[in-house]
Amino acid sequence: MLSKLPWLGPLIVFGLVVFVHELGHFIAAKAFRVYAPRFSIGFGPALWRKRWGETEYVLAALPLGGYVRMASRDDATAASLEGGNESESLAPDDPRYDPAALMPFGPHPVPAERTFESKPLWQRLIIMVAGVTMNIVLAIVVMTVIAQVSGRSILQTRVVGRVDAPTWAPQLASAIAPGDTIVSVSGQRVATWNDINEALVTAPDTTVTITTNRGSVSVPGGAAAGKRRLELLNALLPWYPPVAGMVVPGKPAAIAGLRSGDTLVAIDSTPIRNFGDLIGVVSPSAGKPLRFTIRRGAETKTLSIVPDSQLADPKDSVKRYVGKVGVGQVDVTVHEAIGFTEAVSLGWGMTWGNVALVGGFLKQLVSGQASMKDMGGPIAITQASVEAAKGGAIRLFGLLAFLSVNLAVMNLLPIPILDGGQIVMNVAESIKGRPFSLRTKENFARVGLLAIALLFVVVMFNDVRRIAGTAMGFLSRVF
Repeated sequence: MLSKLPWLGPLIVFGLVVFVHELGHFIAAKAFRVYAPRFSIGFGPALWRKRWGETEYVLAALPLGGYVRMASRDDATAASLEGGNESESLAPDDPRYDPAALMPFGPHPVPAERTFESKPLWQRLIIMVAGVTMNIVLAIVVMTVIAQVSGRSILQTRVVGRVDAPTWAPQLASAIAPGDTIVSVSGQRVATWNDINEALVTAPDTTVTITTNRGSVSVPGGAAAGKRRLELLNALLPWYPPVAGMVVPGKPAAIAGLRSGDTLVAIDSTPIRNFGDLIGVVSPSAGKPLRFTIRRGAETKTLSIVPDSQLADPKDSVKRYVGKVGVGQVDVTVHEAIGFTEAVSLGWGMTWGNVALVGGFLKQLVSGQASMKDMGGPIAITQASVEAAKGGAIRLFGLLAFLSVNLAVMNLLPIPILDGGQIVMNVAESIKGRPFSLRTKENFARVGLLAIALLFVVVMFNDVRRIAGTAMGFLSRVF
């Protein structure tokens, strides 16, 4: 159904990720008897509202997040974003007025012991981290279900598609060529590429011997599971058909008009016989226009694509940049059923892998190894959600899990207004021994609002720039 109704993708992604985050705050607040008069998905004017018990549930017009309004003694700045505070009651002639309710829905003042500030530090911290915790839990659950449904992915090939020999093992390039079939690794017979990867990492000897249909080569691989073993995994790429898999919206391939399912015939004068050939041509061509010849059904087309320049490996001491066009290989794996325990283990591992990925990007952003231009906003997420929905539920919910992790990590940044900034403020007050002045808190909140506003402007500019680039690419193909 999702592939036929892709517009549902953004609604599912935005709605579920934000809802789960705010639900975490709400449950924790309720557990510690903090008065929470409003639970809102979105900001601004209410499109729909309904009060159950002492909480009003709102669906608002601006889908830029959500909030749980908690009773507070001194947060006028946040209250202005969250529909007002609890110091004033609705007018008696308002349809929502309830003479038995606490403010703002009724005339009764909120008891002091039900404000957020009245709770001990440990309870406040639990309330503040509950949102990101729920996002991580959501990601683990989603990835576990995906692993259970998809099973274990097996790449049933032993044919080499590309060789990128590391500097410490140049002999790989001369001993192994695309099209060779790997027979064994350090004496261990292999039947699939999964077996090859596992053997490359776990082979016990420090010298790793790779045997193909044409001969053998030995390299100094170091200790099992060490850095060199991981580099070996990246040095030998399996054979994939020369067919475009996922095409990333807003990247050079998408802007030029490449589509998922297109067959790659040639780049400039180089024939593309497998997906590794594409990498071999694109990687050294950052910023250089390339002429892609593709086959789409019975039609042959030519596209001009200029690869972006990206840092090859941020961990390397020497910066090396490579070209990227934003296209992945088509999925040719088969899937084997797995048990629930293994699915949970895979879901757990993939979730924390995504945490490391987001954290690594933020680290690169701070160090200057990544650019603010790489960040996307609501439009980019909407586009990605629609594209993922076209690919089916698994792709869409995989994106949802990643964005849930992304929201969790971003919310822990020590920026005022975000959960991380509030945690810093509350811990600092505890160390100080008394609350900061109301003026200090208001200034703190204003700095946070300014930071979030600037970030929003940047990501929206990036989104518009990508849309403009896509439009120009389309116009250049039409005219």
